[in-house]
Amino acid sequence: MGDEYGKGHHAVLNKGEENEVEIFGYQTEGCRRTLCIVGYVFSCGILPLVFYWRPAWSVWAHCVPCTLREADVVLLRTTDEFQIYSRKKVTWINLSSLKGSVSLTPDHPLIADEDYVINRAILRPELKVRCIQVQKIRYVWNNSEEQFQKVGCLEDNFSAAKIHLKFGSGLSREEQEIRRLICGPNAIDVEITPIWKLLIKEVLNPFYVFQLFSVCLWFSEDYKEYAVAIIIMSIISITLTVYDLREQSIKLHRLVESHNSVLVTVCRKKAGTQELESRHLVPGDLLSLSGNKMQLPCDAILIDGGCVVNESMLTGESIPVIKTALPRVGDTVPWKLHGEEDYKRHVLFCGTEVIQTKSAGPGAVRAVVLQTGFNTAKGDLVRSILYPKPMNFQLYRDAVRFLLCLIGTATIGMVYTICVYVLSGEPAEDVVKKALDVITIAVPPALPAALTTGIIYAQRRLKKNGIFCISPQRINICGQLNLICFDKTGTLTKDGLDLWGVVPSDRNGFQEVHSFSSGSALPWGPLCGAMASCHSLIVLDGTIQGDPLDIKMFEATNWEMENSGKDFHIQGVPTQAMIVKPSQKTCHIPVGGIAILHQYPFSSALQRMSVIVQEVDGDRMAFMKGAPERVVSFCQPDTVPSNFAGELQNYTTQGFRVIGLAYKRLESNGHIAALTREKVESDLTFLGLLILENRLKEETKPVLEELISAHIRPVMVTGDNLQTAVTVARKSGMIAESLRVILLEAKEAEGPSPASVTWRLLEDRKHAGYGDRDSYINIGEDASRPEDEGGSYHFAMTGKSYQVLSQHFNSLLPKVLMNATVFARMSPGQKSSLIEEFQKLDYFVGMCGDGANDCGALKMAHAGISLSEQEASVASPFTSKAPNIECVPHLIKEGRAALVTSFCMFKYMALYSMIQYIGVLLLYWKTNSLSNYQFLFQDLAITTIIGITMSLNGAYPKLVPYRPPGRLVSPPLLFSVLLNVLFSLVMHMLGFILVRKQPWYSATDVFSACSPPKGNFSRSTALPMLPGKLGPDSFMSYENTTIWFLGTINCIIVALVFSKGKPFRQPIYTNYIFVLVLGIQMGACIFLLFANIPDLYQRMDLVCTPTLWRVYLIVMLAVNLILSLVVE
Repeated sequence: MGDEYGKGHHAVLNKGEENEVEIFGYQTEGCRRTLCIVGYVFSCGILPLVFYWRPAWSVWAHCVPCTLREADVVLLRTTDEFQIYSRKKVTWINLSSLKGSVSLTPDHPLIADEDYVINRAILRPELKVRCIQVQKIRYVWNNSEEQFQKVGCLEDNFSAAKIHLKFGSGLSREEQEIRRLICGPNAIDVEITPIWKLLIKEVLNPFYVFQLFSVCLWFSEDYKEYAVAIIIMSIISITLTVYDLREQSIKLHRLVESHNSVLVTVCRKKAGTQELESRHLVPGDLLSLSGNKMQLPCDAILIDGGCVVNESMLTGESIPVIKTALPRVGDTVPWKLHGEEDYKRHVLFCGTEVIQTKSAGPGAVRAVVLQTGFNTAKGDLVRSILYPKPMNFQLYRDAVRFLLCLIGTATIGMVYTICVYVLSGEPAEDVVKKALDVITIAVPPALPAALTTGIIYAQRRLKKNGIFCISPQRINICGQLNLICFDKTGTLTKDGLDLWGVVPSDRNGFQEVHSFSSGSALPWGPLCGAMASCHSLIVLDGTIQGDPLDIKMFEATNWEMENSGKDFHIQGVPTQAMIVKPSQKTCHIPVGGIAILHQYPFSSALQRMSVIVQEVDGDRMAFMKGAPERVVSFCQPDTVPSNFAGELQNYTTQGFRVIGLAYKRLESNGHIAALTREKVESDLTFLGLLILENRLKEETKPVLEELISAHIRPVMVTGDNLQTAVTVARKSGMIAESLRVILLEAKEAEGPSPASVTWRLLEDRKHAGYGDRDSYINIGEDASRPEDEGGSYHFAMTGKSYQVLSQHFNSLLPKVLMNATVFARMSPGQKSSLIEEFQKLDYFVGMCGDGANDCGALKMAHAGISLSEQEASVASPFTSKAPNIECVPHLIKEGRAALVTSFCMFKYMALYSMIQYIGVLLLYWKTNSLSNYQFLFQDLAITTIIGITMSLNGAYPKLVPYRPPGRLVSPPLLFSVLLNVLFSLVMHMLGFILVRKQPWYSATDVFSACSPPKGNFSRSTALPMLPGKLGPDSFMSYENTTIWFLGTINCIIVALVFSKGKPFRQPIYTNYIFVLVLGIQMGACIFLLFANIPDLYQRMDLVCTPTLWRVYLIVMLAVNLILSLVVE
């Protein structure tokens, strides 16, 4: 589409991001618009309805293609497999509206700086800005680059020095007003959707439009009872849906409403500080943060001082995180790439809570507003809930094809009906009504309600098991899951780590393990000092808070922690320093305390943290703690024991979490600011290993065994150490003890040497290189038995290796993933990417995490299951009340039961409509049909009640090693439906033909088989001069009675046959209500067949037949039942 009208017509928004969309430019044309209005009138409103369902058609009909520069309407198309279209109007922002407060001219200095996107977007001399709003994000037209660009955030290409220079003294009032007008308010506004809007959106669903058509047709034919029943069912269904949507809207509104009404202090250029509402903030504003607790109303870059922040909104863990100021480095590198530290260390995220501030000098802690509104971290989370990714599930695509097949069948029936009735000389009005009737018979209007019922029951059963679902449609998808990704810490293992012991080291090697379970205190020395001070703990409201690992380590020393007061004076130590000192329990420690002067916080990218400390009246030292391999790389080689690698492997293979500790002495008279991190973290002395135990949850092993026995593949995706992850995988049963683990290591290209892949058995030290490409592929292909050795194996790799594989060895990645079980040191982005790669291999992927850094993966998976009830898991479709993985098999069982129920309902509704369709078309041959009461009995008393009760079967308690079919158009299901349709067709035709060959049959006298009933039999349906002869509007005939009984009882038989139990649902006899309903319905039909009650027969438009013929009908139905059971 883009190439046809030149490059300017087409572009891509958010390239490479999750919300990437294509954009096409169009211009409205008056002539086309007039033609469309005429079409609206002549189509009686059908055309606007079609345009509502297909926005792209509306744009193509009203507009002509043009460049994006000239466009007044843009058409957006998602770049995923769904290719969903949406239409947006291009609007103008007029800067002349500011003239009262800011006198702007085209060459005004405020809008002359081309560094800013908003200045490049201003059209001169008109002083206007073109913009569009897509999924709550505003995009402006960049005139110099000729593309739409996002506003509401600072430019990514600014260096750290430029951010300090341009925004370090704040914005002027005029700058802020211009930015506020162009960027919009800093608000995450989620309006509570009005009920009338929700109603209109729901009612305009194609299913309900079809139901409205059916109801109007039935009222015109005086078929009021079922029309009213369908209206009632539709009202209930619409009410429940609207109620759920309204409740979600209210919940989301409450989640974000406090964000928009926070009072903040802003520094103004040459005007001091000012208090204002957070909704008036703009990117570039300079915030002044006081010592009080506050919820951050925007994303901001810390430029002065430090903060302690609770990021549970993002991570799911209430662990204080230390934020440091963005350094004033003079290079031109973009600020996010200025150093090896993660740039997020300097960013305060919207929705997180500042719990403590630490100013670097006499001034306040200051931060520059980075992003506002829906561009922020919290805004992004809310947008992911408002605009979820569509589900790619074959069942829903097949459902549309299924309905199209029924519509095709109905079309054939319409043509047949028109031919029969026109040839019979019937009035045109009757011909049209009968033809339209065929559509409502072949396409059952009750289908949506019947399918929704099963999902509602499954959702209710999940709730009983403590699993809450905010996306009911995903329950069916859970029935197809065949790969589950698990986070490790807090999911498979217990949250807390227990300190097992510490292994001291000196130049002679490792010493004897010091166990803390014995209760003996660790003797004073650098090792004790490292454990007491190398952490990021804080004292808040009298309690120590921070990372659980740090808390365990500090508590083991029996030391105390406090903030230094104003009367605290030690040379070179700031007055707000954290002090740790020995408690009364510890004795013979010759140190009065240790002041923590400076921290280099832990970073998962660097795998270490360091502190600079000073003993009270003693030496200044630096301590480091982190991944043992990283810590050792900063140590003097002669201080590292020769058996370091063996000792480390000894503990990691036992499943322990191992932390390395090191230190060095510093000059006491130097200023801390003069020390660089590189200088502090060099030539360290290795102190030893801290050993922590991470125990499995009791439920983990049996659940994984159950999944593996059901051929559902478990995969571990964790941010923890690789060796620890492999050990946990072995202990939990994810990897059997007898199987081998192959460590795959991939390295980036370095200089002339290209990227490479090596692998080795984790149990030994032998490496194999990735030399011959084909030999490596062969290993991947023969997943069960490598050429060199027998037996199965599993791949394990780190996030870094995974990244290199996906970038440089894309053809190998699928083969590796088929056998990869452990992914360690994975970042949140890598977790999401991994799940997407598994989905490309046709896996149905579930993700189970505790909310810590798992949000992206929980959203990406077919079924995300959160074990945390924090805000971070709002976007997860499923949340378990119990914080263990027992919810996973429960969910899969219910998913399988719901999926099988959906198939049962599809098959049943298809057969019910085909049974009625065959019967009616046979009767149309004789220009007869079923009466309203006959239709009502089949539609309401039989089918509707079956539809409500058939779905009540619970999930089967055992997971079997195969899944239910995931497609409606799979051969077994099609074979089953087609054969049952064939049996019904043969039975109905047999009944129709045989009844006409009976000696007592008469086409005109309905009492030829039995004596006319005595008593008050109304002759309103018979001609007055000829008793027993029928009037033109009567439905009574032998064919009608035969077809109706065969069809009605066949509907009950089909429900019994299709209501499957084992292996995915509980047996049919456990569904007491359904069995009772079938019994009552069958009893009523048999009673009606044999009880020749004149008044009842007259009301139902039935005629009396000989008893032998009734027995023949029962025999035909019994044969049909046996054949159907055999086929199923």
